[in-house]
Amino acid sequence: MKLEKLVGDRFKERPSDCQIDSHALMIRGGYMKYMANGIFSSYMPLKRITRKIEQIIREEMDAIDGQEVSFPVVMPASLWQESGRYESVGAELLRFSDRGKQPMLLGMTHEEASVHLVREYANSYTKYPFMIYQIQTKFRDEARPRGGLIRVREFTMKDAYSFHTSQEDLEEYYYRCHKAYERIYARAGIPEVISVASDSGMMGGSVSHEFMLLTPVGEDSIAICPHCGYRANMEAAESIIRNERDAESLPLTEVSTPDCHTIEEVCGLLKTAPEKSCKAVVFQRNTDDSYIVLFIRGDLDVNETKLTNHLGCAIHPAVITEDCGLAAGFIGPVGLNAKATVLYDKSLENTNNLVCGANKEGYHFTGLDISRDVGEAEYRDFAKIIEGGICPECGDSSVTISRGIEVGNIFQLGTKYTKSMNMTYLDKDGNVQIPIMGCYGIGVGRLAASVCEAHHDDYGPIWPMAIAPWQVHICAVRSDDEKVKAAADKLYGDLQAAGVEVIYDDRNVRAGVMFSDADLLGVPLRVVVSPRNLEEGIYELSSRDKSISEKITPEKAVERLRELIAEMTALPKE
Repeated sequence: MKLEKLVGDRFKERPSDCQIDSHALMIRGGYMKYMANGIFSSYMPLKRITRKIEQIIREEMDAIDGQEVSFPVVMPASLWQESGRYESVGAELLRFSDRGKQPMLLGMTHEEASVHLVREYANSYTKYPFMIYQIQTKFRDEARPRGGLIRVREFTMKDAYSFHTSQEDLEEYYYRCHKAYERIYARAGIPEVISVASDSGMMGGSVSHEFMLLTPVGEDSIAICPHCGYRANMEAAESIIRNERDAESLPLTEVSTPDCHTIEEVCGLLKTAPEKSCKAVVFQRNTDDSYIVLFIRGDLDVNETKLTNHLGCAIHPAVITEDCGLAAGFIGPVGLNAKATVLYDKSLENTNNLVCGANKEGYHFTGLDISRDVGEAEYRDFAKIIEGGICPECGDSSVTISRGIEVGNIFQLGTKYTKSMNMTYLDKDGNVQIPIMGCYGIGVGRLAASVCEAHHDDYGPIWPMAIAPWQVHICAVRSDDEKVKAAADKLYGDLQAAGVEVIYDDRNVRAGVMFSDADLLGVPLRVVVSPRNLEEGIYELSSRDKSISEKITPEKAVERLRELIAEMTALPKE
């Protein structure tokens, strides 16, 4: 490929609307172009990268007995009505009607389509187990796209679906797929990806894991225990609080707290620590705007995912009106008469002498003893795990919170979709049974952006050899020099004949411009052909990550480059 023919501009300035480095570098380097919010077109370099990622994924899915299929992008609403998700999924699902006024949708995920494809075929236990997968464009009407390809609305994804006759068989295959995912990330150049326990969300199922690339710009928070290796997404991590009661419970006393609406203001006035307070966090159900009042220890935050899972419906922060019976900023568990669902977090268990709202404007209580004053309280885990919190696995107060980008997920779906869509089979005794499903997803574009986020410098991406757009970048400095042009042309032809993927810059531009473009393209190996080098009878060979810098003779150039390509493609032995 001649660089002068490469469609797409490269430039030095960082775009002002790019929040993270990978987004900025992929715009600057001519990898993609913004079309609409969360929707991008891809130029050739990005297309070559994602094609290689897709091939790695295909090879690993085929190695665990996957069969590639293709599902429609557009599906009838009736398919999702069978599973119940047409109504339960929110605005992320793009719904529309065709010319015949039939309700349709754009696929954001394909569990329903996978069941539809195989439910007539897989009617006997002899057909199980099996796994089908696809790599396809999807659309999710994401409310807040961000980070370039990290969170988009239109995306390419590999999604796989396995079908089993027993939970044991599913778990065995789930483990195989987990190992396959580890190989995919290692081959793509980010072996540091970790798996964490996660919340299944709208996918359903009881067991799920997310694969996370730890990075400060990640959109997810990960709870990690350095002692025992426990890892979980904050949405799914259990919050464990050990409270020690004061020796004596003080009487419940009403105190004046004028103009104090927040925990910080109240505790500052009463000179008490936030952990010795009980705060109310109020939500409303999306379905009917009914109120939910959740009481939690004052120093903790509510985990909305846990709350949503408990309630079984979507929620939003409450709008407290004058007639709802709630005194905003002064809500407490004693004497609460508002019509609302009242819940208690486990962080309040075994507590006394707390500060809480008195359900009266301008007043709070001191001396709250939950077990004495709110005898009907039932405690559940609704809190976010905290830095230095108790590890749910080993019990040490050692939890750290890191940020991460989700680059894949796997779910044990169980019978959520097969049961609702009436997929059955006959077992060996002739009895009707419902198959058990697993689901396994990887976002291709997000994975490419994550690799860029993990491997770059101030000048551009540093692509791993396995997914780089090209393997070798030839820079012909002073291509107007006949000897330089002839030598570079020959090297270009020899590398192509040897099957090496090469991009060749023979433009008559300054060396600084040439090298800047080379940095933005991030090709692993670079060969510089210049008048000075030819006088020495050599080419300059370097690697994009600066680990290699050597001089090679023209006669040995192809051999040396092929040797390095093989070394940089090979995975370290386990």
